[in-house]
Amino acid sequence: MTVTPDRPTPNAAADPAGPTIIDRFVAANREYAVTFQDGGMDARPVQKIAVVACMDARLDLFAALGLELGDAHVIRNAGGVVTDDTIRSLTISQRALGTRSIALIHHTGCGLLGLTEDFRRELELEVGQRPQWAVESFVDLDGDVRQSMQRVRTSPFLLHTDDVRGFVFDVHTGLLREID
Repeated sequence: MTVTPDRPTPNAAADPAGPTIIDRFVAANREYAVTFQDGGMDARPVQKIAVVACMDARLDLFAALGLELGDAHVIRNAGGVVTDDTIRSLTISQRALGTRSIALIHHTGCGLLGLTEDFRRELELEVGQRPQWAVESFVDLDGDVRQSMQRVRTSPFLLHTDDVRGFVFDVHTGLLREID
């Protein structure tokens, strides 16, 4: 279960008396709220699109896709894989909130590449209970994008599956590569 970060991370335990990262979030939010103005936006995305992507912190989807606040629903999880919960969110996005298009975005250097079901077994040994969920790891990045597109296109719950496209985002160049 070892994960190697691309850059060093601050040691959260370095100053146990100091503020935690969540304390800093709360403080930043108070500063943000001082100048916040309700834009009167609806929960329905202006661009009628839902984006499913990996939770990787290196992906700034709004900047990379030219999105503004209110343009899209963004659904993120480990690997950006289409799971039952992803289908749940997409179904609500389409049926209750009017989205019609779906973009699926995986990326190079993903932590799920090469991770195995051993992760679940190790976790079970550690906590004494096997997780109910699958790791959904993969070794073929393009193949997993195709599998995710197929899961979306064949879901009986989704109304709009004619505009589903999949991409791989290169974390070193910032470019999207479309997968057929």
